[in-house]
Amino acid sequence: MASTPPAPQTLSGVLISESLRVGAELSGVPLQVTKLERIAVGDANADQPKHWTLLHFRAPEDTAGQLAEGLANCLAPTGGWYVDFSTTTEVYVVFAGRVFRYARGDAAARAEVQAYARSVGVPETQVDWKG
Repeated sequence: MASTPPAPQTLSGVLISESLRVGAELSGVPLQVTKLERIAVGDANADQPKHWTLLHFRAPEDTAGQLAEGLANCLAPTGGWYVDFSTTTEVYVVFAGRVFRYARGDAAARAEVQAYARSVGVPETQVDWKG
């Protein structure tokens, strides 16, 4: 009897569309939008709008590095923006021009990324990614 190949692993995350810089383009990564929502934000900083459009997404796990680099080139350099996503074993937190990657559950690595986030203006209440 033939065995069924394992399902490909996927990563998942959320992108705030307002975090993209004007003229940015991400291509070559097969993203699947799983949910689209518009929210009011009570803790936006002075450089962020009060309403955000959230794009919940999935992509093949083997595209994680390509996706992270692409997003680092797309995010606005001001406003304290980041995007995070997770694979089965790692967490990626991406800022304009900077990618952090660490093993899920690595508290020291997470603290390092949180310190960086604060240094670029991410409000404390938004330093809340999982992992």
